[in-house]
Amino acid sequence: MHVFKSLVSSTLSHFFKPEIHTRVGRRLQHPLNPKLILNQRRRFGKFTAATIVSSIMEGVTPESVEQVKDLSPNCTEIIVIRHGETEWNAEGRIQGHLDVELNDMGRQQAHAVANRLSKEPKISAVYSSDLKRAFETAETIARLCGGLVVVKDPSLRERHLGEIQGLLYSDVSETNDKAYQAMVSRQTDRIIPGGGESLDQLYDRCTSSLERIAKNHRGERVVVVSHGGTIRALHRRASSNGRCGNISNASVNIIHLSEDDRWTIKVWGDVSHLGDAGFLKSGFGGDKNSG
Repeated sequence: MHVFKSLVSSTLSHFFKPEIHTRVGRRLQHPLNPKLILNQRRRFGKFTAATIVSSIMEGVTPESVEQVKDLSPNCTEIIVIRHGETEWNAEGRIQGHLDVELNDMGRQQAHAVANRLSKEPKISAVYSSDLKRAFETAETIARLCGGLVVVKDPSLRERHLGEIQGLLYSDVSETNDKAYQAMVSRQTDRIIPGGGESLDQLYDRCTSSLERIAKNHRGERVVVVSHGGTIRALHRRASSNGRCGNISNASVNIIHLSEDDRWTIKVWGDVSHLGDAGFLKSGFGGDKNSG
């Protein structure tokens, strides 16, 4: 155990140095300053520090990406994927319900996660938010996983962020501080002005959707493509410790939903398949902000 802790410690210290150089010589600024890193990417090896951290947090190892062969007929394995990258993700612009398409990097990410899933045990169905960035990601997965038809579900949309949708995150506290404070508030029933949702409203609609999907696919593996804020709400339902971390574009998160109303996280925040495609170091939109 001591050796394992030392290995994890040295791995994390390697990934979170104030300045890191990529293989192509681009320098990443300190990861705690999102304004400096929104448009910078780091390409990692097979298992990222985020994967290791989330694995320790949830009591699973990176190897648990290899799916269990025998799934109980009373359980549904739901593979929750965040959509690929958009230009607004790269710019740090708040999306919410605004319908933004994938950029070229996002399409590469979608293909990478689809290729991974196509080599794993059979997927029975693919569900998606009806917003373009999620639906295009889902279509890529469905095409490579047996030519499935994507089922659109508006309940899987991102949180509606009201008046601040379309604004740069770096500017929003000055542009509309009232709405900004509502967005970042820990008060779960606080609604964002301009038609926005509270965290409780988001939680109710997306957890209900996942429960419906699970009920219709007992004993099966199902893909759900959604958004950063929505996936954080699902984590809130499945985990008691509340430590979600960033939800990177095209990351893999696996939850088992049982008939007895138990939600169990099996894998969280895995991006091992994005070694060539890369992902935004900041994870913007996969934190407490817009996805």
